[in-house]
Amino acid sequence: MAKEQKQVRELQEGSYVMMEEKPCKINAYSTAKPGKHGSAKARVEARGVFDSKKRSLSQPVDAKVWVPIIERKQGQVVSVTGEDAQIMDLETYQTFTMRIPEEEDLNPEDEIEYLEYEGQRKIV
Repeated sequence: MAKEQKQVRELQEGSYVMMEEKPCKINAYSTAKPGKHGSAKARVEARGVFDSKKRSLSQPVDAKVWVPIIERKQGQVVSVTGEDAQIMDLETYQTFTMRIPEEEDLNPEDEIEYLEYEGQRKIV
């Protein structure tokens, strides 16, 4: 699996974290000061990269969490059929089919940027 461990205090907004075994992008990060008998706590709110579900996490700042290593790649649209587009990776020349996001309007020959993690892909 393409992931590494980091302490919660090293996380920041805009970075990625694994929650419920899914890669998520952090929307909000806040910490609470240490109390009389405990350590400082961090609250992380994030949204799933591939499923768009909201998730939250509350951990001590020195706890370890998994951080996914998500690759950002370049591709070219080969053809568009309905809601799907056939994409060719510009490094490996591998072709695959991806669902087109509703807000995107793709045409053949367009160059796109997409995220890839363990066989899951999403157009950015």
